[in-house]
Amino acid sequence: MSAAPRTAKGERTRRALLDAAEAIFATHGYSDASIVRITERAGVGQGTFYLYFDSKLQIFEELVDDLNRRVRHAMTERATESMTRIEREREGFRGFFRFTAEHPALYRIVREAEFVSPRSLRLHYTRIVEGYIDGLEGARERGEIGDIDPTVAAWALMGVGEMIGMRWVLWGDGGEAGDAADPLASGTAEIPDEVFDQMMQFIENALRAQRPSVATDAPASMSEQKGS
Repeated sequence: MSAAPRTAKGERTRRALLDAAEAIFATHGYSDASIVRITERAGVGQGTFYLYFDSKLQIFEELVDDLNRRVRHAMTERATESMTRIEREREGFRGFFRFTAEHPALYRIVREAEFVSPRSLRLHYTRIVEGYIDGLEGARERGEIGDIDPTVAAWALMGVGEMIGMRWVLWGDGGEAGDAADPLASGTAEIPDEVFDQMMQFIENALRAQRPSVATDAPASMSEQKGS
């Protein structure tokens, strides 16, 4: 990881380079992206780039890390201690979809990481899941959710959010992939309410604690009737 900037101006320059890299990697892909393109978009010289990053690979990996940190913040910033697990899920997914709408490049960059930096891809997903697991374990202990495996549930929930986000937020109401010439364009600003409600109903049903069945008085069998 590169050294942290020592001044506010340095931090702004580093931020500009990461923002430029987000756009360039999303538009051109890792192979066709270049340091020249990144610095031109950021409005700085190539020499300035090397004050903050050693290579194209390093800025790519730090961009994945940066996006991961910001999306996790978006998923947790509105959660409070008084919320139930389902309420936290609702706020978390709202935050994720908002972030996806603002940063549609997240999808392409994370998928590029599978080939460019598998380590970064694994870290991206495991960091999200780790927080999920802790929250689900606590909810299970409090009886807010059923007796489910928190690890399996965490990965499943992350998959739900990623696929719903791709279909409705990234692709839009038409359900088709966006214009290949403009991969930074988001599909819709917000996920449709009816889609979000259906998704949350599915999640709530999957996580719900099992209620004990109510015993009913069944009719006596013929042998019982005869013996009475």
